[in-house]
Amino acid sequence: MGVLGVRERLRAPIRARLDDAASAFLEGEGGRRVDFTRPAGEAALADPDSISWRIFKNPVALFVGGVTAVLLELAEPRIRTGVWEHTTFRTDPVGRLRRTGLAAMVTVYGARSVSEKMIAGVTRMHARVSGVTPAGVPYRASDPELMNWVQATAAFGFLEAYHAYVAPLSEAERDRYFIEGQPAARLYGATGAPRSHAEWRVLYERMKPQFERSDIVFDFLSIMHAAPALPGPVRLTQGSLIRAAVDLVPADAREVLGLGASFGLRPFEKVFVRRMGKRADRWPLPSSPAAQASVRMGRPADYLYRR
Repeated sequence: MGVLGVRERLRAPIRARLDDAASAFLEGEGGRRVDFTRPAGEAALADPDSISWRIFKNPVALFVGGVTAVLLELAEPRIRTGVWEHTTFRTDPVGRLRRTGLAAMVTVYGARSVSEKMIAGVTRMHARVSGVTPAGVPYRASDPELMNWVQATAAFGFLEAYHAYVAPLSEAERDRYFIEGQPAARLYGATGAPRSHAEWRVLYERMKPQFERSDIVFDFLSIMHAAPALPGPVRLTQGSLIRAAVDLVPADAREVLGLGASFGLRPFEKVFVRRMGKRADRWPLPSSPAAQASVRMGRPADYLYRR
């Protein structure tokens, strides 16, 4: 057996365990399983040949980008207060991440009828969330300004994670990705979400004066380092992936938040994270939403991994 054959045999058990994790991930609240293969032939909000379908199939980009997005959300005091007071990040971080990740998968890969129903439920929940920051500023989770920023941070995090650690994307591809997210953004109430990378920069500059340092950011990172957020075979990489996420936060935001060089990647880790990202981009997992959605649209389960 050649070297490549030996390597594949060594990797097979890891891939099997990761596929088991992908299968468990699809279990919704109360044990209800999300089936991305149904209804057969029904389109998603984004096309199978979209940049979005390419990015969201990669678990490294999703984990890293998700942490980056939360850090940028927590920089804004109204969103930070809402997240910390009205979610289970402190008491059940893994469950919260799982629910958020599943919602993202349904938004991108789910049949349109399924994703629209799920998003409607999320917006109804947001409509009930309101409060006052420690500084006395009132907020509502359904505030269009806040919804635009949440949508923008998620788009930025996933895009930059894929671009930095998986495969470089051209400026045209980056702009196309923002356009692809518009139908979902409107359903979530983010009617002013960026439609291009340039528009993201404009929104970032507009939001930046509101950023402030908070101990909650450091609490979040501590929780993420301690929580068993990744399946067993790759859990030892969790710290590196979290530091990779910090590295993607724009430098001026990191300075405001107090995230110095020690919170980012060590020199040797960047190569390691990139290798992980590239490898994950070529490992089809039959139970993943990406594979199931491809089957729903009449394509092979490994369709996204051949490109």
